[in-house]
Amino acid sequence: MTTPPISSPDLLIASAGPGAFSTVDAICRVALSNGARVLLLTAQPGTGSPASVIAHVPAQTMADDQDLGEVGAGESRPLLPMGSLYEGALFVLFEMVVFRLGEVLGERPEAVRSRHTNLE
Repeated sequence: MTTPPISSPDLLIASAGPGAFSTVDAICRVALSNGARVLLLTAQPGTGSPASVIAHVPAQTMADDQDLGEVGAGESRPLLPMGSLYEGALFVLFEMVVFRLGEVLGERPEAVRSRHTNLE
């Protein structure tokens, strides 16, 4: 997949639920070295990401779901046992962001959809 070059004054928005991944960190470093700003969304702040700004999304990920331990008799199970609460929170957050940006920029939903892609 190709994208336009990122540089100043661009903003790269990256996500790493557990705080850091080598691939996400590498993409962030390239963007920063080209003068862009980097916003990292994570459930585990303080893990040493090279981002300009780190936004904490306080939600369970698979990186910390093993801390839940065994569920005994009479105890409740985690609502999302696979640790997908973080991904669900981002889905809702960015659906709202895209909706609001479309309003602010006067973009029709079809135009927004035509430019959508995931860089995974």
